[in-house]
Amino acid sequence: MTTALFVVSEEGYWGEECVEPLETLSAADVEITVATPSGSPPTIDEGSIDPDQVGEETAEHVTAVHENDERLNNPIPVAQADAAAYDAVVFPGGHGTVWDVNQDSDARRLLRDAVEGDDGVALVVCHAVGILAFARDSHGAFVVNGRDVTGFPNAWEEDIVDENDRLSDGRKLPYWVEDEVIAAGGNWDAELEADTSVTVDGDLVTARGPASSSAAAEALLEELGL
Repeated sequence: MTTALFVVSEEGYWGEECVEPLETLSAADVEITVATPSGSPPTIDEGSIDPDQVGEETAEHVTAVHENDERLNNPIPVAQADAAAYDAVVFPGGHGTVWDVNQDSDARRLLRDAVEGDDGVALVVCHAVGILAFARDSHGAFVVNGRDVTGFPNAWEEDIVDENDRLSDGRKLPYWVEDEVIAAGGNWDAELEADTSVTVDGDLVTARGPASSSAAAEALLEELGL
């Protein structure tokens, strides 16, 4: 059976970016395990279940999955996870990832092992793409160096943070994903003129944001041969 590990933020994951791949892979009979940095259930970004932002249907559906999916409610700590045990490792996005998943050494290990191995593949979505700016391969080079990637763009971030890089909840954004990924050597193109943006470079699949979640999940299934 094909297996996948989802590494989900405890600081605030974006609902659709997790739920869409979760359900798409589940429908393809992929066995899924969820991990969080500490092993506590992930926290959802309230904006991703706000009907005014995402629509009533999406808000209700994502809320139901977040509250009732046993995999999301019973995660393992990322320190206990081994990428070699899974065919794919998935990193859903959300602003919360900039504080925990992207900065977690075990999450970086999982990403490195997924893209360095002969059989693994990683899907990284939206703000979680920032992990590529900090993860290094077994030789000490940035994993993203020389790779084509997409992710949450500066042009969108400018509309969210204030002049002091603070979010609406008062937290200061510690870095901008696009800037850090480019600094680490990534070939960045968020395809701002396109409705969706998914980039496949070898065993690394990246996606721009919520609207790209479905296409990202389908791209991952194709990489898995499903």
